[in-house]
Amino acid sequence: MKTTTENRGNVWLNSANVRPTRQRLALAHLLVGDGQNRHVCAESLHEAAISNELSVSLATVYNTLRVFCDAGLMHEIRVDGHKSYFDTRTDDHPHFYWESTGELTDAPKESVRFDTLPHAPEGFEVSRVDVVVRLKNK
Repeated sequence: MKTTTENRGNVWLNSANVRPTRQRLALAHLLVGDGQNRHVCAESLHEAAISNELSVSLATVYNTLRVFCDAGLMHEIRVDGHKSYFDTRTDDHPHFYWESTGELTDAPKESVRFDTLPHAPEGFEVSRVDVVVRLKNK
């Protein structure tokens, strides 16, 4: 069956066994409805929801993004101590953070290589490595 714009969000939620509430479906549609990957912060997703005449609070957006991350549908990328972005592309890949605009975009995956990683402390394992390359104007 071909995934259409109308049901892409539902398929996305079902793929991770996330209960498709009305608000989760609406936010999922904004995130993956066109089949493109997104980097959003909670505030930008909330603004998109309001622009699309969806009745959803900022707290609900934060809670929903957390549910999506916990289900493995998204990854959270922390740019600094107070700013998080949420990425619908869940494979390991680096990011550019554009300091002048506050935008987060994918960077070429093949341009970053690690020969080794530090050994994790006893009782722990590395779950993933986030690479954020900060860019500023010359």
